[in-house]
Amino acid sequence: MACLLAAKLASVVMPFLLKYQVDHLDQQGVIGGSADSAEWWVAFPLLLLLAYGAVRFVSVFAGELRDLLFGRVAERVMRRMSLTLFRHLHSLSLEFHLDRQTGALQRDIERGTQGISFLMRFLIFNILPTFLELGLVIVLLLINYPPVFALITLTAVVLYVGYSVKVTEWRTRFVREANQMDSSTHARALDSLLNYETVKYFTAEEREAKDYDDSLAKWEQARRMNRLSLFTLNSGQALIISVAMAAMLTSAAYYVLIGEMTLGDFTLVNAFMFQLFLPLNFLGFVYREIKASVANIERMFTLLDVESQVPDKSEKALELKGGSVAFRDVTFAYGRGKPILRGLDFEVPAGRTLALVGGSGAGKSTITRLLFRFYDVDSGSVLIDGQSVADVSQTSLREALGIVPQDTVLFNDTLRNNLLYACPEATEEQLLEAVRMVSLDRLIKDSPDGLDAVVGERGLKLSGGEKQRIAIARMLLKRPAIMVFDEATSSLDSQTELSIMQEIRRVSAGHTALIIAHRLSTVVDADEIAVVGDGVIIERGKHDELLSSGGRYASLWHAQQRTETE
Repeated sequence: MACLLAAKLASVVMPFLLKYQVDHLDQQGVIGGSADSAEWWVAFPLLLLLAYGAVRFVSVFAGELRDLLFGRVAERVMRRMSLTLFRHLHSLSLEFHLDRQTGALQRDIERGTQGISFLMRFLIFNILPTFLELGLVIVLLLINYPPVFALITLTAVVLYVGYSVKVTEWRTRFVREANQMDSSTHARALDSLLNYETVKYFTAEEREAKDYDDSLAKWEQARRMNRLSLFTLNSGQALIISVAMAAMLTSAAYYVLIGEMTLGDFTLVNAFMFQLFLPLNFLGFVYREIKASVANIERMFTLLDVESQVPDKSEKALELKGGSVAFRDVTFAYGRGKPILRGLDFEVPAGRTLALVGGSGAGKSTITRLLFRFYDVDSGSVLIDGQSVADVSQTSLREALGIVPQDTVLFNDTLRNNLLYACPEATEEQLLEAVRMVSLDRLIKDSPDGLDAVVGERGLKLSGGEKQRIAIARMLLKRPAIMVFDEATSSLDSQTELSIMQEIRRVSAGHTALIIAHRLSTVVDADEIAVVGDGVIIERGKHDELLSSGGRYASLWHAQQRTETE
C-alpha cells in the first residue's frame, strides 16, 4: 500500500514539475527564441529537470516494487484456492464424478484460479488507485484553476464509468457463452483423444472431427458476438475521452489567450488529461476483464458449493477387531431407478472368505460400492465389526479395506509408482516379492527401464492382464484387514489365473475376503459361496453343498462346464 501511494503521489506531482519548467523557460524568454544564447545556462532549469526525472523514476520504481511484493500474495491465493478445490473435488461422491466432463471441469478450474489472481491484482492496483488519482486531480484543479476544468473532468469520468458499466453488463452474457463453448469444445476434444482406440476401431475419425467442428462453430459464434460487443464498448469509451480532452484543451487555450493562465498551466492541464484518461481507458479494459473473471470465478465457486452426497457424519475412526463384514436388510437403488438390492442380508465372519456369484446385473459390484461407502444405503445397514460404515470416517473405513477392481485404471507414471500407490512406505524387498507373486517379473525383465517404465495414460501401454496383475500386487502390498476381489482374474489366462489364485489364497489367509466372481472355478475353495439374484441372497453354502442341492449355483456351474468343454 505504501508503494501504491508513493507511485500515485509521484504521478500527480509530475505535471506540476512540467508546468514550472515551461513557466521558467517562458519567463527567461527561451520559448519564442528571445533569450541570449550566451546566457542559456541561466535559463536552464536544471533542478526542475532533475526533480522531474527523480519523481518519474519513483513513480515507476514504486509500481514495480509493489508488483514484486504483491506477487507472493496473488500466487499464494491461487495455490490455496487450487488446493481447496482439488481437495473438495476428491471429497465429492462417486455420483458427481460419474456425471462430470473432465475436460470442461479442468478448464473451469484453470479459468477460475486465473480469474481470482486477475481480480485481486487489478482491483487493488488499478481501480482503487485510478479513482484515488482522479479525486486528487479534481481537488487540485478546483483549488488552482477555474471550476470548468474540474467539472469537465468529473462529467467525463461519470459518463465513462456509467457507459462502461452499462455496456459491460450487456456483454457479460456473451463472455459466459464463449467460456461455456470453450469448456464444451475442450471436453469434446479430450474425450475423443482419451478414447483414441475406440475411434480407430470404428473408423469414426470423420465423425469425431465433424462433432468437434460443430462445437468449434458454436464457440466461433459466441466469440464473434463477444468481439462485436467489445467494439461497441471501446468505441463509446474513446468518444467520451476524445470529447473531454478536446473540451479541456480548448478551455485551457482560451484562458491562456486572455492571460488568466500561463503556458505552463496549459501544459499541466494537457499532462493531467493524458495521465488521467490513459489509466481511465485502461480501467475500461480492467472492468471488462474483472466482469469476465467474475463469470469464470462463478463457475469455480459453483463447484465449491456442490455438496457430497455421502458426507462424513463424524470423525470417529473405525475400530478394527478382526474385520467381520455384515449387510443387514440392505435396500438400494441408483437415483430414482429400479432397486438393485432388495433386503440383502449376509455376514462374513472375521478371517473368513465369502464368494459372491450370480448373473450380470444381480448387484454384486454394487455391494462393493456400498461397502466402500461410495453410496449410502436406502435402508438397512452395512457393518464392519458391528460398526455402521455410515458412522465412521470414510478415511479410516477405506484404510481398512483393499480392492482389486474389475476395471484397473493406472496413473500415467512409472510401474514402480503405480505399485507403491497402495503402500508408499513399502520396502524394495516387499515390492519385488509382490511383483513375483503376481508373475510380473517377466514384464519387468523384458522392459529396458524395468520398474521405472512408464505405463502410459490409464495404463494403455499394458495389456488387460498386466494391469490386473498390478492391481493384485497393490492389494498384496497393502495387506488390508478386509480384502475385496471384484472379478480380479477376469483378464488372465487359465494358467496364470491358477497360480495367482493360489497366491491370493495364501496372502488372504487370516484376512476377511469378499470375492466377486463370474468364473466359478476360481471360488470352489472359498469358505462359503453366496449366490446373488434379484438383489437378495438366494443360495449359500460350500461348493459341494450347493452343487448337490441342484439350485441356481448348480445351474451356473454346469452351464460353465459345458461352455468350457465345448
